[in-house]
Amino acid sequence: MPVFTYKALNNKGAVSQGDIDAADRTDAMRLLDRKGLQPVSIKEATAVNSASAKQAKPAAKPAPKPIARGGAELEKAKNSEKSEGLLKMKRAEVVMFTEELSDMLGGGLQLEPALLAMENRQELGNLKNIARRLRQDVRDGMNFSNALRRTSAGFDPLYCSLAAAGEASGALDTILRRQAHYLKTIQELQAKFVLALIYPAFLVLSCIGVSILLVTTLIPQLTSLIKSTPGAKVPLGAELMIGMSNFMSHWWHIITLVLVAAAIFFKAWRDNPDNKMAWDGMKLRMPLFGKLISSRFYVQFLETMANLVSNGLPLLRSLELSRDATGNLVMRKQLDTVISQVGDGRSFTKALSRSGVFPPLLIDMVAVGEQTGKIDISLRRAAERYDREMAKDMQRLMALVTPIILVIMAFLIGSMMYLIFTSIFQTISGLNGKH
Repeated sequence: MPVFTYKALNNKGAVSQGDIDAADRTDAMRLLDRKGLQPVSIKEATAVNSASAKQAKPAAKPAPKPIARGGAELEKAKNSEKSEGLLKMKRAEVVMFTEELSDMLGGGLQLEPALLAMENRQELGNLKNIARRLRQDVRDGMNFSNALRRTSAGFDPLYCSLAAAGEASGALDTILRRQAHYLKTIQELQAKFVLALIYPAFLVLSCIGVSILLVTTLIPQLTSLIKSTPGAKVPLGAELMIGMSNFMSHWWHIITLVLVAAAIFFKAWRDNPDNKMAWDGMKLRMPLFGKLISSRFYVQFLETMANLVSNGLPLLRSLELSRDATGNLVMRKQLDTVISQVGDGRSFTKALSRSGVFPPLLIDMVAVGEQTGKIDISLRRAAERYDREMAKDMQRLMALVTPIILVIMAFLIGSMMYLIFTSIFQTISGLNGKH
């Protein structure tokens, strides 16, 4: 059986090296993954190296050093977190930090001098404290990925895993550059999603505000005018509006309490872990918005996978990190199915197809990359394709939602104004008839 020489990261971020017997490279990656190791590089040993590796195997067990060191670093990190606490970082600051550091490393600086240069920059603000904390930990011998974990929660597990892979492979600047591009892409994706909801939300709030103004101010004045006119007859529609106005005037505090209690109850129900799966499923089935949420998931999943695979992480580990970066529990459950099937040896495209979540076009694009051995390029192209599709969906949503809201506003406010003016004209007519 062939022997493969590997370099991998354990779950504490420490580097581990050794040899493993496996049928092929894929089998070697699967065996390492089952041992809890994240492969960085796997190479088949030559016949001579294989023989020497097998002979040296019993005596070559001195390597727990890095693991012990990683455990000590992790313990040190935990103690430091308790004393200093995690620093807060906005997403934009994470992007800026990643870009700055990748540029400096790409320019030839080592990690500690690059962090020192960022620490001495005047315009970086909060990033100076981040760079200072990281530089102190790196100078004390801590792995960069462990230093990131203990410095700020803004560096999520996916980010730290990529940094660990970059450290072990010696391509930290390249990996950080790709990560900066990925973070900017996700940031733009979220900005598009929020922007698509701003205008409809503004229209709805405007409609509610105008309706409240009519019911609480204009209608009571109309009531006083009609009551002060002898023999004036109030139309049925106006009576209903006046009754609604009186009800809101007398019971507004109860109505407010009920609405606030309903909002608190809904938030408590939504935040309950037992109900999160149901809520995530409801979001995917929402009219108009469900398709947009699904498209956003496809783009984020494809971008994350492309970023991880292009940085040298194995497919199975990339899927696990992509699953961890997915917020929707329904989609995460489907990714669990994909991961289990890929772990059992099934191809990536077949696993996606069996999940029943991913559209056929996406699967076909990924299949091309799997067949040609350029799956990272296919994933990125698919992400770009679905990003364009999501932009079109947003435009269609805006084109559809805005007229619907305008029509509803025109109907509600127009009906109120019609009843108000009808009541005024009838009152005036009654006065003219008496004179």
